[in-house]
Amino acid sequence: MKKIAVLGAGIMGAGIAQVLAQGGHTVIMRDLQMTLVKDGLQTIEKNLEKGIAKGILLKEQKKIIMSRIHGSTDLADLHDVDLVIEAVVENMAIKKQIFAELDNLCSYHTILATNTSSLSIAEIASSTRRRDRIVGLHFFNPVPMVKLVEVIKGIDTSPETLEIARDFVQNLGKHPVLVNMESPGFVVNRILIPYLNEAIWVYGEGIAEKEEIDLAMKLGAGMPRGPLELADSIGLDLLFDSLQVFYEEFRDSKYRPHILLSTLVRAGYWGKKSGRGFYNYRD
Repeated sequence: MKKIAVLGAGIMGAGIAQVLAQGGHTVIMRDLQMTLVKDGLQTIEKNLEKGIAKGILLKEQKKIIMSRIHGSTDLADLHDVDLVIEAVVENMAIKKQIFAELDNLCSYHTILATNTSSLSIAEIASSTRRRDRIVGLHFFNPVPMVKLVEVIKGIDTSPETLEIARDFVQNLGKHPVLVNMESPGFVVNRILIPYLNEAIWVYGEGIAEKEEIDLAMKLGAGMPRGPLELADSIGLDLLFDSLQVFYEEFRDSKYRPHILLSTLVRAGYWGKKSGRGFYNYRD
C-alpha cells in the first residue's frame, strides 16, 4: 500500500488523507472542484498546526506530511494507486457510479474501500467486476484522534482482501474492529443512532429541555458528551439520512426520526457545520 487515493476532501476525507500521510503513504486527495481540495488541504494544515502547538509534532514533520499529499480533480490520476478510500456523500447512487468508474480505471489489484457509515457494501460492490476486492473501512470523526476503524465484510469480500484491510488499519496505528457481515450502521452506529434518535424524541415530546437531557446523560450515564450535543457534532443531516436507511431496511418504528429532526434538516440547521442545530453556534 504505497500509493493511496482518497475520494472527497471534506472533514472525513481530509482526516483520512492526513492519517495516511502521517503513516508514510503517498496520498492523492481528489474532489470535484479544486476549491474543495484546497479547503481540505487547509483543514489538514490546521490540524497539524494544532499538533505543533501541543508539542506532539515538529514543524519539519508537518512539511514532510504535507509533501506526501497531492490534490486533484482528475479521476484519471487514480489509475495506478494500490487502494482507494471513498469518502463522499452518503448517497447510494453516487457511490455506485463512482465505484463503476473506478472499476474501469484502476488496476485489478487495486482494493476499493468505502467509508460509508450505513450503506450496503454488497450493493456498492455490485457496480463493479471486482466484488471480492471491495471492503468497508469506516473511520470515525475526528479521524486523527479516534483510534477505531470498522473493517466491514461485504457478501463477496474475499478473506485475503479482509486481511489486507485489517493489517493496513493496524499499520496506521488504528484499532480495526471486524464486522463479519454487513448490516445498516454496522456496530457503532447501529447502537449509537437509535440512542441519539431517542434523545431527540424525549426533547421533541417536551419531557426535558435540551441542556437538561445532555446533562442527565453526562452525569447519569457517564457520557463524555450529551446526545443532542453529539448529534449536532455529527451533523443532523447525516443522522437523518442514516435513520432513513435504517427505517427503510428494518421497517421498525424505533428508527423513525422525530418531526423536529426532519424540520431542522429541511431548514438547513445541520448542527455545528451550519452554525445551528439543537444549539446555536453562531455567537
